[in-house]
Amino acid sequence: MFTGIIRAIGRIKRIEHRPAGIRVEVTCPEPMRDVEISDSVAVNGVCLTVTELSGNGFTVDVSKETLSRSSLSLLQPGAPVNIETSLRLGDKLGGHLVFGHVDGLGTITQLRQVGDFHDLIVEFPPELFRYIAEKGSISIDGISLTVAALSGNRFTVAVIPYTFEQTVLKYRRVGDRVNLEVDMLARYVERMLHADSKGELSKEFLAEHGFL
Repeated sequence: MFTGIIRAIGRIKRIEHRPAGIRVEVTCPEPMRDVEISDSVAVNGVCLTVTELSGNGFTVDVSKETLSRSSLSLLQPGAPVNIETSLRLGDKLGGHLVFGHVDGLGTITQLRQVGDFHDLIVEFPPELFRYIAEKGSISIDGISLTVAALSGNRFTVAVIPYTFEQTVLKYRRVGDRVNLEVDMLARYVERMLHADSKGELSKEFLAEHGFL
């Protein structure tokens, strides 16, 4: 589990292609002394398991399934990546709860500076439409952000200067593909609305209690 608050920008040091996927070595700006082998880390919003530690870096294995569903398949040596370590019991929740499971790939269609802020417009797969709402949470490459506007299958987020400078967003360009993860609460609401006849929840129940 993660919060969408990026800890550091790492760099891809090495990519080794294997029959079942790839092995990726990531370097960080400083040693991650609280990370151990078998710990979970999010790389551009994708939850992966640390298999090796060395100096200022770590190694993870990425399966073909994960490559097919995320932008990690586009990585090249030297590429910057967002790094977040997993949430621990008692840690402050600075963003929103994030699983590190990519729901779909988005495409940056516009990136414009507005004063000190940056407006980012992302086109998303139509199947994610029901999970995205204005003022709702969205994770872009593992970054916890709030949807400022929604139009068709595009949403806008306003990125504050700190987030822009401390994440890979400052390297992004129009046309880049990004990992998207919808708010997990939206998924639970959908599941409750589609409960079978034995379920205790219905649209009428949710509306009556102020959830709709």
